[in-house]
Amino acid sequence: MPPRTENPASMIGRLSRTFSLVLALALLSGCAARELQDNLAGATAQRLVTYAIEDLVSQIPEADFAPYRGQAMRLDSHFIAEDKLRNYADQRLARELLQRFDIRIVDPLDPEARFSLSVFYTALGTDQGLLGFYLPLGAVPGMDDNTRINLISLEQFHGVAEMFYFIDGEDMTRQGPRLLGRTRTDALGLPIITIPISSLD
Repeated sequence: MPPRTENPASMIGRLSRTFSLVLALALLSGCAARELQDNLAGATAQRLVTYAIEDLVSQIPEADFAPYRGQAMRLDSHFIAEDKLRNYADQRLARELLQRFDIRIVDPLDPEARFSLSVFYTALGTDQGLLGFYLPLGAVPGMDDNTRINLISLEQFHGVAEMFYFIDGEDMTRQGPRLLGRTRTDALGLPIITIPISSLD
């Protein structure tokens, strides 16, 4: 008995359904993604973080620091990583305190310092997100892991700086609020073109 041959129309229909299923699964798996950036490679990432720090220190409440106007203060800062970014944030904070309140940050052993400021940074970095529908191509041989075709997506690239603090001295401790600075540059991703929505310029 000769082997059965499949009807060409049936075979095309089955392949079409399989391709549609694979495409639908790929699109559904690509509805949202979020990635923390571990480095500051590129000027855009650097500007996002430094502008977020600017936003953060500008929010320092007058009520918490005005009573210490003209005083010397020690600064003790903490972050989960010992890096240059924390040092930059410390220097920017010290400059803001001097400019707005005439508070001088001095050496921890300076006898003139009767008060200390303990700062806890909870975030200093960039945060990248992708919302919408796109076709990830990272599994295709020869393609980069992040390669994709946008159908319609919102590409988010944010700089984040967050902290809270304590002011200690003369038998009292003042706890400050949690402050958050954020800058963003977002874009609308389409199949052929990416349209900026917000810009740092």
